[in-house]
Amino acid sequence: MALAVIPETVRKLLASQPIELPIFHPVAIKLQRMLSNYDFTVDEVGQVANEDISLASQMLKMANSPMYMGRTKVATIKEAVIRLGAQSVINIAIAASQSAAHASENQALDRHMKALWQHSHCCALGARWLAINCGMRGVADESYLAALLHDVGKLYLLKALERLVSAGVIKSMFDEELVLEIFEAMHVEQGLRLVQHWNFPAMYCDVIRAHHAEQWDPVNKMLAIVRFVNLACHRSGLGCIHEPELALSGTQEADVLEISALQIAELLALLDEARDAEI
Repeated sequence: MALAVIPETVRKLLASQPIELPIFHPVAIKLQRMLSNYDFTVDEVGQVANEDISLASQMLKMANSPMYMGRTKVATIKEAVIRLGAQSVINIAIAASQSAAHASENQALDRHMKALWQHSHCCALGARWLAINCGMRGVADESYLAALLHDVGKLYLLKALERLVSAGVIKSMFDEELVLEIFEAMHVEQGLRLVQHWNFPAMYCDVIRAHHAEQWDPVNKMLAIVRFVNLACHRSGLGCIHEPELALSGTQEADVLEISALQIAELLALLDEARDAEI
């Protein structure tokens, strides 16, 4: 099948089966909606999180990971909410569900999904670190989630391709060039469509919409953080793209955030440590 035909085929699949692909865990979505409505108690968050024991276990594992918080260990979801805050716990729920979603029985697609998860997870860790170290601690958790979701359209497209393969629409394995072409053509629009469908706050939609845009709003510091960490991950080879010669200090994002050379070095060291961390 010609390269130019594949994106249109994917578009038709998405149009005929909109938002049905398993991207977000229902429990994670319910928690996000609770936070968006500002209508919850600690007990309610814990009760919802525990609706899925497997997810709750994964959440506790991530909450206690040195790469996530590095604080005193927590034993229950309620304790995690009290100690870490509701937004952090909801971030962990979404991250845990995203980690499980990045898998396929198709070996070629599974390789791309694993690379995508590594990129998204490391971007999220880097964004939280950068927010804290650039004097924006108050939006550190939101920056984490924005970075975690900035490429969610790619996962959506990979899941759509998986269905195309299962249905026999695509019979041959696709190469790196094809997958990257599909990503470039469609991942922003599909990611935006997805989070809008789930009623995520506008700040996350804005990041997804503009994380690759040539013209972007430098007043939006969260967007600048996600854009910069995304570039840092490309520099470090975290994901499908590796640009080892990328000069991070010369970017507009670095200027907007007033990032020092020392901070860039520390961020790259953090990303390198996160590369092989158990997730």
